[in-house]
Amino acid sequence: MRHALIFAAGLGERMRPLTDHIPKPLLVARGKPLIAWHLEKLAAMGVHDVVINTSHLAEQFPEALGDGSRWGLRIRYAYEGPAPLETGGGILNALSLLGPEPFIAVSGDIWTDADFGALPAEPPGVAHLLMVDNPPHHPEGDFALDDNGLLHDAGTKLLTYSGIGVFRRELLDGWPSIADPEVQPPRFKLRPLLQTAMARDGVSGSHHRGQWTDVGTPERLAMLNAHP
Repeated sequence: MRHALIFAAGLGERMRPLTDHIPKPLLVARGKPLIAWHLEKLAAMGVHDVVINTSHLAEQFPEALGDGSRWGLRIRYAYEGPAPLETGGGILNALSLLGPEPFIAVSGDIWTDADFGALPAEPPGVAHLLMVDNPPHHPEGDFALDDNGLLHDAGTKLLTYSGIGVFRRELLDGWPSIADPEVQPPRFKLRPLLQTAMARDGVSGSHHRGQWTDVGTPERLAMLNAHP
């Protein structure tokens, strides 16, 4: 995979007051900004071009990360405006910068020891999602992973989507009729598109059993930093 997308446009409302002056992906976790962990992993797996979606305190990202050359990457920024466009709208907004081949997308507000390089460069369907055990704050899970490596919207044992996946551009085909966007520019979630693809066995998955944290609150960030 040559291209990657990092979602960094969230408002970080649950992280306040920490995010009043610093966007969540730039908060320090275990000695470096959250987003820096992702950039290191992406560079290690051979990614060359990274697009970072921005909105809240957008100007701080190029100030902190520059053009990506310190990681051997080329970073470009896709500004979403003052209101984030959600995951689906964020991909659509950045799509012209992501090239024709499958790309890896990573949420900027997670921390994990997962090896990004173990993800398939060519998923069999339109997406491949990395799943994790359900954390205490999300016990209901998201999708079910069957014995054939396919994900389903329902099942007896649901896992949580880690915020890491490999996507084909074709996932967004027909998005206006599926996602029901709220505004212009279109703001919509990725989940309805994934559910539609799952109904035709178009989404595969794998289960990461190592460390993973959704750094969604100051308390979770403190716990992450307390246990290196």
